[in-house]
Amino acid sequence: MSLLARHPILRLFASPQHLWRTVSLGMKSIWLNKLRSFLTALGVIFGVASVVAMLAIGEGASHEAQEQIRRLGSQNIILESVKPPDGQGSSAEARSMVLEYGLTTRDMQQIRQTVPGVSVVVPSRILSENIWNLDRSVDGQILGVLPVYPQMRNRTVIQGRFFTDLELNEKLPVCVLNQTAAAKLFPLSTPTGKSVRVKGYYYKILGIMEDEGQRVGGDSGSNTSNVGSAQVMIPFSTLMDQYGETFFRMRSGSFEAEKVEFHEAIIRVEDVNQVESRANAIRHLMTKNHKKEDWRIIVPVELLRQAERTKQIFSIVLGSIAAISLLVGGIGIMNIMLASVTERTREIGIRRAMGARQADIVVQFLIETVLLSGAGGVLGVIVGVSIPIAVEHFAGVTTVVKIWSPALAFLISVFTGIAFGIYPARRAARMNPVEALRHE
Repeated sequence: MSLLARHPILRLFASPQHLWRTVSLGMKSIWLNKLRSFLTALGVIFGVASVVAMLAIGEGASHEAQEQIRRLGSQNIILESVKPPDGQGSSAEARSMVLEYGLTTRDMQQIRQTVPGVSVVVPSRILSENIWNLDRSVDGQILGVLPVYPQMRNRTVIQGRFFTDLELNEKLPVCVLNQTAAAKLFPLSTPTGKSVRVKGYYYKILGIMEDEGQRVGGDSGSNTSNVGSAQVMIPFSTLMDQYGETFFRMRSGSFEAEKVEFHEAIIRVEDVNQVESRANAIRHLMTKNHKKEDWRIIVPVELLRQAERTKQIFSIVLGSIAAISLLVGGIGIMNIMLASVTERTREIGIRRAMGARQADIVVQFLIETVLLSGAGGVLGVIVGVSIPIAVEHFAGVTTVVKIWSPALAFLISVFTGIAFGIYPARRAARMNPVEALRHE
């Protein structure tokens, strides 16, 4: 009891009736100046809304990037063939008019034999051709792959099935379409069991596989760029038997021939902790084997760590911007409360004359600032949660609102009100009652 007697603020909170009377007085003061109170809270509203909205948008972008990287497989190392820049071809290639580049059988054999910890190497070839269903056609990619391709790329067969080792060994003309190809070629019917035509070959459709997400770490010039494209996956042996190793294209009236043994290879490492060291070994091997820049390596684990570091930097930048907004809002609250103290000097003098202590005056003004900042925090949370919803609906950008972010933003707004309300409250409490009563 003696502790409460020595600390009027604790005594105030120990008496609910007294506390409610003080809160009511603060609410009445705010209500009498509605427009000014709203304008004062605007800074806090914008600050809190920016905290919630920017965290949601940043978290959504990070989540989407990390999800795409995880889909590539944390234990995978991806090698891709890349058309070398002009001038890197050999003189023999120039005379033969056939550009030879990319991953080779020798590369695959050396990776299997010399890099420890590699459990499986899955090469594939990719052609760009027109895909036909009767009189309907679409530009797409023909992928020659192995039966383990869906597991290696974390892609799901959503209808039907993938081809088997038996169909691979028999070089059967079967295929699996991705969702894009199925939707464009068979908009009104089920593709499974029917056939598609590529050049002069017909392939029976065994199933439909989900589309592959955006390639992380690739570029638009990659031979394996597959974002939003139609894909037909056929057995690797079937593609080699029908198309051979050399591809011929006619572009803008010019003849072009390319010889690529493998366009892509997925290398699975047994231990995820050894992926980066094995990737460095593969880089060294590929650099030794290739005299020109005709290959690229993608290590999802490295990309994931880069994405996490980018997220941390992004969060710091967004947090700094939001902190500046809240700082401006807090300064606005302090400015208005100092003006309010000056306007209510006589009221303060009357309260002091009627027995109110300095602590009572401090608590009264602190409650007003907390009510202002708290109301601004609530409105800011509502606006901040609405912005990501609108962005996701209208712009199609993924956003993620974490449960803790609105609560954190609201608590920050309350603490902002307390921090910037202490000085005006203490200034009001330290007024001389006699001088305050004389104030006009």
